[in-house]
Amino acid sequence: MNKILRFFLRLHLLFFVFFTPIDPKTAQAFTGTYGINYGRIADNIPSPDEVVTLLRAAKIKNIRIYDADHSVLEAFSGTGLELVIGLPNGFLKEMSSNESHAMNWVKENVQSFLPRTKICGIAVGNEVLGGGDYELWGALLGAAKNIYNSLKKLHLTDVVQITTAHSQAVFANSYPPSSCIFKDNIVQFMKPLLEFFSQIGSPFCLNAYPFLAYTSDPENIDINYALFQSTQGIYDSKTNLHYDNMLDAQIDAAYAALEDAGYKKMEVIITETGWASHGDGNEAAATLDNARTYNYNLRKRLAKKKGTPFRPKNVVKAYIFAIFNEDMKPGPTSERNYGLFKPDGSISYDIGYHGLKSSSADSSHLSLKDIQARGWARSCPLILIILLWLHLFSS
Repeated sequence: MNKILRFFLRLHLLFFVFFTPIDPKTAQAFTGTYGINYGRIADNIPSPDEVVTLLRAAKIKNIRIYDADHSVLEAFSGTGLELVIGLPNGFLKEMSSNESHAMNWVKENVQSFLPRTKICGIAVGNEVLGGGDYELWGALLGAAKNIYNSLKKLHLTDVVQITTAHSQAVFANSYPPSSCIFKDNIVQFMKPLLEFFSQIGSPFCLNAYPFLAYTSDPENIDINYALFQSTQGIYDSKTNLHYDNMLDAQIDAAYAALEDAGYKKMEVIITETGWASHGDGNEAAATLDNARTYNYNLRKRLAKKKGTPFRPKNVVKAYIFAIFNEDMKPGPTSERNYGLFKPDGSISYDIGYHGLKSSSADSSHLSLKDIQARGWARSCPLILIILLWLHLFSS
């Protein structure tokens, strides 16, 4: 009897070893293909609680913020929304030089909110390499390592992914896509960073704006190519690949630079892209119609869940910039007009989303903003579901 029992115990152990799913070694910070950036450089946008209501109604699950504001982290608690928080550039030097400060930051802004708030990523700095503060270039890798090591000591590396987003200023040339390489003065900082991210399974994050590319050279770029509209596109003679839209070409340019640097297998994720709906006199392409066209066509393109001509098996993933127009952002007028939603929570233009309130000003409809303000969302979830259903099918 004991022999039979031992046999079945061993058989069970073998079954457990060979057939139990193995958890991935690294966290994945992106579900699906579509996300959005939640910028808050404004004094007139809805509260974080109202933003949560808006995002859930829009069924947008992936959100990026640029800091670790606790009012936002608390509002996202228990929602199931997946959040990438930011370590602002101003913290990089401190985090790079002081491991204990990095640990304290992770404990206060990540560990203390898990698991109720689904923090699935930390963006360490934003557009550092290629930027004007050269001291930050040298601090970026150390900050990323110290934040990662803090997560590791807290056993959170299978939950939270480390990344950093780059602008196209890191590239020496991006046309045609196959010719793209990193700038000479960037390489000495980029390669060690890529090596570290390769070791921990992090993607290459790129902020890519066909709007900015077109605005910088409208005479030589077909606006239809930038807007995902019907066009002849471009042909890359080196790879024999055809591109019918600029975003795919920008992504493949990044893949070409990564391959040239020795990181052929690293995934590229678009952490910002969008189109301004209003601009200055020299930003003629910044119109409501163009913004609607770009963002609507981008949604359709991402919904196809397909890759690019150069990397057809790597499904394109992108975070749209942004939820709201941000009236306090510096720079040209376009910088303050990327929002899919107006400050009051209504839609800026129709690409298939519903706002916090009806844009038709029909007083017979109770707005989502009113529901949230009255506290029904948390006390009476069934009422909220019924009202959401009525709102969506009556607007």
